[in-house]
Parts: sequence; structure tokens; C-alpha cells
Amino acid sequence: MSYHNPVLLYESVDALSIKPDGVYVDVTFGGGGHSREILSRLGKEGRLFAFDQDPDAQQNKIDDERFVLIAENFRYISRFLKFYRVKKVDGVLADLGVSSHQFDAAERGFSTRFDADLDMRMDQKAVLSAKNVVNEYEEEQLADILFLYGELRNARALAKDIVNARLVSNIETSFQLKEVLQRHLPKAKEHKILAQIYQAIRIEVNQELEVLKEFLSQIPELLNEDGRLSVISYHSLEDRLVKRFIRTGLFSGEPEKDFYGNINVPLKKVGKLIIPTPAEIKNNNRARSAKLRVATLNK
Repeated sequence: MSYHNPVLLYESVDALSIKPDGVYVDVTFGGGGHSREILSRLGKEGRLFAFDQDPDAQQNKIDDERFVLIAENFRYISRFLKFYRVKKVDGVLADLGVSSHQFDAAERGFSTRFDADLDMRMDQKAVLSAKNVVNEYEEEQLADILFLYGELRNARALAKDIVNARLVSNIETSFQLKEVLQRHLPKAKEHKILAQIYQAIRIEVNQELEVLKEFLSQIPELLNEDGRLSVISYHSLEDRLVKRFIRTGLFSGEPEKDFYGNINVPLKKVGKLIIPTPAEIKNNNRARSAKLRVATLNK
């Protein structure tokens, strides 16, 4: 588990209510922790498909005839499952966000701890990197990203300082970016504010919220009648989208009511919100902000 210590491992897999002969999808394979747990509960006839666009994750591929690893973004879940002649599945698990490996690999540029090139691409084939966002986006675009995705109240001031600094020379590395924004980083809050800045840029680079919306929109058509969706999120932007989609089938606004005042939504929640135990957080600090939501089809 050195690649990635899976969060809420048993809770998220328990939530799938696995049938031994069922078909399941782990859309965020990473180190394969969740996938291995699913496979341990499947019988000979069961099947598991996993998605991961990060080439590093391919090294963790599981040698099991019931398992298929698809090297693509999970926004294309339906398209690639159709390629394998799968139209319906019994459960889908998503462990959103960045893997421990991506944070710990300095050269990937995800962590504020290392002085590395501004990259942050989950898909190394992607054209857009953090360096492009920081050095090429208009000031207003940058401010919007920092405000919407980083939830930073001083987003305009941050964007202005980035734009002024890059007039002198490009901002190439994480430590250069930190130096440019130093006056906005009081010692007591430096780590928290930097994490918000990095989160904002990373979400933009990887289109994380758009990917999540496209993925969730496909779930109602993909699940079998008693199929389950199990989603772990790590920040409020993701969690709000997941919660709202389960409740309303929409990402904004409210669903229309029929003549009798009833609403017709595709999913319904199963159980209550699940968070890690204090023991898990103590063992794995990255679990501290995790939230697990579970849903099934609304019959």
C-alpha cells in the first residue's frame, strides 16, 4: 500500500453490497487497494473493471482473469464499458482526488513540499499543465479559478501578484510560485493557503469538477436495478456535487415537481454520510477530510 493507502476501504466496498457473480467498476484504480478488496469478495463469475489515466498506476495492475484495467479517464466510463460489451453494472466505486503516490512523487508537482516543475497533470499525455495556467491565463481567469476552486477570498490579489511577477520572468516551479505569493502566506496559515491555491490550479488542469459531473450523469443509466454507487470525496466542492446529484439528479437548481408535488429523481441515498474513524485518521492523515456517500437507483 506504499503507492496509496486506501481510505475508508472496508466501508466503501461494504457499501457496494457485492454479489459474487456481479460486475463492478473501480473508476480510480491508483494503487489497487479498493480493487483488491472487491476482487476478494467476488466469485469465479464476477468481473471487475478499473479506470486510471495515470501511467504510474498501470504498474499496479492485478494479475487476475476477472480483472480489466482501462487506461482512460473515468469520464468515459460508459463508452469503454460498451467496448467490453458491458451495458449495466452492479456497483461503481470512486475514490476522488489525488493519490498518495501523486502527492509524494516530487516531479509530479502536486505537493507544496517539493520544489518541482509546476505540472499537476493526472494524465501525463494532457497538454495543459499548472505551468500553462500560472503563466498564460488572463488575470481575471486566474482570479476566478482561485476563488471558485480554492475558495480564496483574496483571489484577485493573488492573481494580480502572479501576473505582475510573470511579466519579469515565467513562474516555472512550486517554490517560485510560493515566493511570488509570500506576502499572502502568514506563517500560521501558510500550509493551508498554499493547499487551497494548489487545489484550485489542480482542479483546473485536470477539469476535475467537469469530469465528476460527466461521470455522475452516466450512473443512472449504468446501474442495474439494485446496483450501488459508492463515492469518497475530499473537499467540499466535490462533496457538494455528489450530494446534490444524489438528492436531485442535478448539479444546480431544483428538480421539477409533478402535478401532485412529487419529484422524480434517478438516485436515492443509502444510509448516512460516512467519515473515517479517529483511528484511521491517526493512521493515515490524508483520510481526515474524506466523506463517503452511497446511492442506489430510485425505483
